Amino acid sequence: MRTDFAATRALFDLPEGLIYLDGNSLGPLPRAAAGRVAESVTDEWGQMLIGGWNAAGWMDQPARLGDRIGRLIGAEPGSVVLGDTLSIKVYQALASALDLAVPGRRVVLSDSGNFPTDLYMAEGLIHSLGRGHELRVVAPEAVAAALDESVAVLMLTEVDYRTGRRHDMAALTAKAHEKGAITIWDLAHSAGALPVDLAAAGADFAVGCSYKYLNGGPGAPAFIYVAPRLADRVRPALSGWLGHDAPFAFEPSYRPGRGIERMRVGTPPVLQMAALDAALDVWEGVAMADLRARSLELTDQFIADIEAACPMLTLATPRAHELRGSQVSFRHPQGYAIMQALIAEGVVGDFRAPDILRFGFTPLYTSGDDVAMAAAVLVDVMRQELWDRPEYLTRARVT
Repeated sequence: MRTDFAATRALFDLPEGLIYLDGNSLGPLPRAAAGRVAESVTDEWGQMLIGGWNAAGWMDQPARLGDRIGRLIGAEPGSVVLGDTLSIKVYQALASALDLAVPGRRVVLSDSGNFPTDLYMAEGLIHSLGRGHELRVVAPEAVAAALDESVAVLMLTEVDYRTGRRHDMAALTAKAHEKGAITIWDLAHSAGALPVDLAAAGADFAVGCSYKYLNGGPGAPAFIYVAPRLADRVRPALSGWLGHDAPFAFEPSYRPGRGIERMRVGTPPVLQMAALDAALDVWEGVAMADLRARSLELTDQFIADIEAACPMLTLATPRAHELRGSQVSFRHPQGYAIMQALIAEGVVGDFRAPDILRFGFTPLYTSGDDVAMAAAVLVDVMRQELWDRPEYLTRARVT
């Protein structure tokens, strides 16, 4: 049976008259989330107080929800845990990977399409370690050729946050392993956007956030995956008390927990995880193959509609399906102002410097009618130059 996307759309609280194409930045509110959080606040926190850690299962949330996300990214049971931010999880994964790397290797290989925080965390970690490591950044299409015996770790975001270009995870992981390198995949724009199969690809580490395509809400926790073959060997650089083998023994020295549990750091964000738990309910009965097919239909439709009427916009997203995530990006020198004009007309996407108009397509709640209407509005904004107004040219802090 094919996935009923009209039914999943009804599970979201979408503002009337708004076309939301920014789920690749922040997913919308699932209808059940507010009630679930209220229940956690009033029935659990309010009535159980500290007893909620046991009676309401708060302490088990990171692993339980990790398994729910794991099913969407092809991870083995017990190999994903939630908590902290994506930056923290990148740091953990890279520090652990460098410890596992072939002795003498010093290169962390990444690409210019990687999200800046990943590169910043790599720079900071390399500086802190002081062991002579080097962050080497190449063009996305040059990654395969850059993999050689000097590379310790390959660290990539599967889908480029600006252009939507998608790496071939399986092929690059295989080549990295052939060269003796460890792999880290950032799934921020993959998890919930397209089929991912970490186990089949042989990935070593993966990280991701849960507030984009997974709809966990602003500030929702990040996740980390460690391949089971490595889970009892990794050394957590951030040895927080909840990553200890027996947190409530309060031992004076750190002793790592078993498997993925050692990648926990601090106290889990209980209320955020309640919202995420409700958001993950939406995925029950959703076939990832259906999601991918519908995503490609929607993105193809949008590209065709815009290119037919707006030659002043340049497509930044690959045309080939196998190279495309679940977003479409166009370039224009006045991209920021154009996006502000679109938002004023009820079509919400976002802008990424220096010139990217970015639109996310999420079949759980985005319809073909939404795409047609959004394209019509963008065409009108461009033809009438509605973006050329002072109020659209001044940049806000968040773009």
